[in-house]
Amino acid sequence: MRGSPCLLRASLLVILWVQQGLRGSPREEDLTSAPVLHLRQQQKEGPGRVKRAWVIPPISVSENHKRIPHLLVQIKSDKQLPGGVIYSIKGPGVDEEPRGIFSIDKLSGKVFLNTMLDREKNDRFRLKAFALDLSGATLEDPTDLEIVVMDQNDNRPLFRQEVFTGHVVEGAAPGTFVMKAEATDADDSETDNAALLYSILGPGGGDLFTIDELSGEIQTAQVQLDREVVGVYNLTLQVADMSGEGLTTTATAIIYVGDINDNPPEFTEKEFFMEAPENNQSVDLGRLMVQDKDLPGSPNWLARFTILEGDPEGAFAIRTDPLTNDGIISLVKALNHEERDSFELLVSVQNQSPLELSAPKAALALATVRVHVQDANEAPFFRENPWRGSVNEGAPPGTEIAVYRASDPDTRQAQQLRYSQASPPASWLQVDPESGLVQTCQEVPPRSAFQNGLYTARILATDNGNPPLTATGTLSIEVLEINDHAPLLFQTTGELCSQAGSLLLSATDEDLPPHAEPFQFHLIPTASQPAHNWTLSHYNATHVLLQAQGEVPEGTHVLQLLIRDSGKPPREREQPLNISVCACDMKGSCQAHAAAVVGVAASLSFGALMIILASALLLLLLALSVAVLEHFRQRAFQKRLLGDSQDDLRDNVLNYNEQGGGEEDQDAYDINQLRNPDWFSPPSPRGKPLRRRDAPFSYALPQFPRRVPACSSDIEDFINEGLEAADSDPSVPPYDTALIYDYEGTGSASSSLSSIFSSLADDDQDYDYLSEWGPRFQRLAELYGQ
Repeated sequence: MRGSPCLLRASLLVILWVQQGLRGSPREEDLTSAPVLHLRQQQKEGPGRVKRAWVIPPISVSENHKRIPHLLVQIKSDKQLPGGVIYSIKGPGVDEEPRGIFSIDKLSGKVFLNTMLDREKNDRFRLKAFALDLSGATLEDPTDLEIVVMDQNDNRPLFRQEVFTGHVVEGAAPGTFVMKAEATDADDSETDNAALLYSILGPGGGDLFTIDELSGEIQTAQVQLDREVVGVYNLTLQVADMSGEGLTTTATAIIYVGDINDNPPEFTEKEFFMEAPENNQSVDLGRLMVQDKDLPGSPNWLARFTILEGDPEGAFAIRTDPLTNDGIISLVKALNHEERDSFELLVSVQNQSPLELSAPKAALALATVRVHVQDANEAPFFRENPWRGSVNEGAPPGTEIAVYRASDPDTRQAQQLRYSQASPPASWLQVDPESGLVQTCQEVPPRSAFQNGLYTARILATDNGNPPLTATGTLSIEVLEINDHAPLLFQTTGELCSQAGSLLLSATDEDLPPHAEPFQFHLIPTASQPAHNWTLSHYNATHVLLQAQGEVPEGTHVLQLLIRDSGKPPREREQPLNISVCACDMKGSCQAHAAAVVGVAASLSFGALMIILASALLLLLLALSVAVLEHFRQRAFQKRLLGDSQDDLRDNVLNYNEQGGGEEDQDAYDINQLRNPDWFSPPSPRGKPLRRRDAPFSYALPQFPRRVPACSSDIEDFINEGLEAADSDPSVPPYDTALIYDYEGTGSASSSLSSIFSSLADDDQDYDYLSEWGPRFQRLAELYGQ
């Protein structure tokens, strides 16, 4: 040991003291009778060889030991020094977590257990024992002390789930896997304390299912599973430790039996009776009820219906109600009671999924559906719709156009039809309500009044059923064109050059083709105008060229022209044509119109000449009357403006609310208009001078000053010219209103702009006439007059 010149022999006495079932404090005889094992210190045997130390076996103690404190072992050192030996232990359970489980008597070396142990928390403790002298020096090397906690069956086995869920189809073969139930045990798995055994308790399908005792797998035991009998099984499972002899725990296993199509659907009735409305479709007629024991909502339960016989036209259809599994019969085509009043349908039903082979064989489910077609009032109809008719334009009232009748499909009932026009009815048409005769009640309008010459009338046919029904027929009436208008010359006057000139003549016709163009033009000879002096040349269907044949004297010539259209029969019109023959210049214009005028006057009658002269005289008198009235109106206006009546005289005083704040006041007049005249537009729009509202319109306007000069040095001349124009304006009264300035300014370099000081002498103006205006202007006459 440390401090000794030679190797000291030492022994460590280890007493293993394990007692089961002791209670209370350790007895003195127990502590003194413990066996002693000396463990000596290692010593050398020759150079390089060392004896091995003894290995202290683990100390075992049972968990849940209740006699506390409990002596575990006693440690002794063979090294005896004056004053004795001090013992101590360190490690988990002493000075490390969990603390306070073990303790040692420092003088005797006895190690005690101070609390009950739980193997599931700590299954062993590794401590170190120390032997010290009174000064704290180590007498022996630290010794390892291992304490093993022995297991007890103090934990029940636990299922991993409280409820296990499994599925299996009905009719499954024995040995079919359903589910696996698993459990755990916190005890030592190497002992019987954790040896688990599974079992099924009590009724509830225990004879139909088995469980593996060791693995917990659940399987089917028989083939008697039928979902229609029992759809869900609830099993009580048990697990026990100690191989089934120890602690137990239970859980629940819910097993759902899956459905297979082992039950075919069946009709609840052999025959079903329904009624179908006539002339209707997309209507449900009734339901075919079926029953099926398979799982509702599944393909094994849903029915599929088929019409096998009795519906060659495909007028019926059957669909499945997914909620009730009923078959709903509906109409997809309208039925006619007069053609067929009843149907007998043969219907079959089967599932959407095929039937299982293990299911019992059954005949195909069939049912008969008898459908009666109800008789309903059917609307009449026009067999020819639309119907085309025709009538000549201008046909007289009472002209028959057509007999437009409808048919009623209700042949078994005697029904009457009445006819009328749909709104708005035509004013020139009428329909006989009994026979359906369509005829005119007024003269037919011309063809041009209709688009493309067609008029569409809607004829209504209403029966006397309950409720009454109406049919609408379309009657397209073509208004035929007739030749009821003669062609008309478009221009009845013209000029013709005497030097082989020509005149283009045209005609028009109010009729439409083929009763209009091409036109035929003919000259009718007269005593004054022989036909051989003129010729007509075809130009196109509506125009001809008129030319003089030989020399024709200048003047006006009246020709009789006959125009004929191409209608059948043709219509013709004779019209006079006034031709002015004159000598033409190089451009083809007449040079001397006087001869033509004289010729026209010579050709006119005396009565026509008097009418023309009277009209000219009337126009002259009218113009003279207007001039006189305007003259008197202007005089009256001037008199009202400056009248003699003192009651009507009034002063025109212009009030100025402010004088201005000098040149520093920039809120009134913008001086930039004078300094930079090019920045601003002319003061008068479109160059028109301004006029006072109270100035008489008869007075001449003053000459407006010239444009604002571009150079600022010419502003003074510009202002002077404006003053001169204002002074010489006769329409301005003797007060300054020509130029208005918001402020005059203080200390301005420019002179006053008032018209009072504008002229150099008062001789320029004559104000003596102011005394004639009345006493209100007498003072002004004294100031400004001579």
